[in-house]
Amino acid sequence: MTPRTILYTGKGGVGKTSVAAATALRCAADGRRTLILSTDPAHSLADSLQSELGAEPTRVAANLDAAEIDAHHELGRHWAGVQDWFGELLMQRGLDRVSAEELTVPPGMDELFPLLRLKEHHAAGEWEVIVVDCAPTGETLRLLSFPEAARWWLEKVVPFERAILAAAAPLARSVLDIPLPTGAVFDDIQRLSANLIEMDRILRDTKKATIRLVMAPDRMVIGEAMRTFTYLNLYGYLTDAVVVNKVFPQDVGDYFEQWRGLQSEQLELVHSAFAPVPVLEVPYFEQEVVGVEMLNRLGEELFGKPRAAGSRAAGSRSAKPRTATGSGASRAGQRTGAGDPAAILHDTITQAISSDGDNATLRLTIPFAKKEEIGLKQVGLELVVTAGTQRRTIMLPPTLAAYKPVSATYVDGILEVAFSRGE
Repeated sequence: MTPRTILYTGKGGVGKTSVAAATALRCAADGRRTLILSTDPAHSLADSLQSELGAEPTRVAANLDAAEIDAHHELGRHWAGVQDWFGELLMQRGLDRVSAEELTVPPGMDELFPLLRLKEHHAAGEWEVIVVDCAPTGETLRLLSFPEAARWWLEKVVPFERAILAAAAPLARSVLDIPLPTGAVFDDIQRLSANLIEMDRILRDTKKATIRLVMAPDRMVIGEAMRTFTYLNLYGYLTDAVVVNKVFPQDVGDYFEQWRGLQSEQLELVHSAFAPVPVLEVPYFEQEVVGVEMLNRLGEELFGKPRAAGSRAAGSRSAKPRTATGSGASRAGQRTGAGDPAAILHDTITQAISSDGDNATLRLTIPFAKKEEIGLKQVGLELVVTAGTQRRTIMLPPTLAAYKPVSATYVDGILEVAFSRGE
């Protein structure tokens, strides 16, 4: 059975690990065999669960195993051949051993290798649900381009690498006086490339794998989440929920009343920017969310009361989640439970961007709107789409900075905006 896979990511400090742990505990409480993995280089999962964790799964509760992946260990498993060769090359050029070892790891690789363990646990067949506490959004986004590069390497380079190396070796040794890459180097790269492509296949399976964004109701945090959402759609990864953590309740008191008002304004932006993806709001608790008891409280705010064990199959589709509705002022104190934590809460990639030379097209789902009510306005990399009284702000990728919208069509609930590169 293919396990349901849920990845949580978000800016550091927004409560990503707590939300991931609460989700895993609820899945386990519902009777599903669940594994939670931390691939964040700055692990805090053990602190959240108040359990001793290592790189291998450890039982922390009924039906729940947990692990904090050791990046250095995974680096040795997947990159040892490259490190040995490149390290020797750098030391021959005068670098000390410590500096050479540091430079043999390209940026982003220390986040990438722990995520590859997901592929192994996915194939093990021991768990019905796998929850991943990912690295913060910046590091997570950097990983998205690796599978395409790996695919290019396997298709274009691997078939000829050894023949080229064998032919060039005598000349290179006599002229360059450097150690040439060995077969172990190419084996590491080829194996890594194949693993990346397989991991990419797992994460793009929208019937089983989704990503959930965690944020606080602060403008800077929301802006980063919007950019992340754009890139996830761009690369074809399904975001099935957005979690807004640390929302002040209505009875917060006079001291924080102004903060609550500002949060309400930002919540309006969240609901418009990520629509129609469900937005789940979690209140700012009166104490730190640490330990199983507080994590269960967080889980109830997210998903409601636990179901009877075995009442729903892992990865099932659910009814629409009970997300908050209405104005920001009235919404701030409402319960927003989504029901089944393992359900796919939204099953459509809501926006897609394609480009061809000097032209690009944004495809956006806007159901039930009238053509004459739709308006567009671009401010920098923000594209503001209005449909009647509703407004949605879309963060365009930096690659479209030089493009301007030139036309738009709206047919059968799909808005397509055409862009052209400016002169």
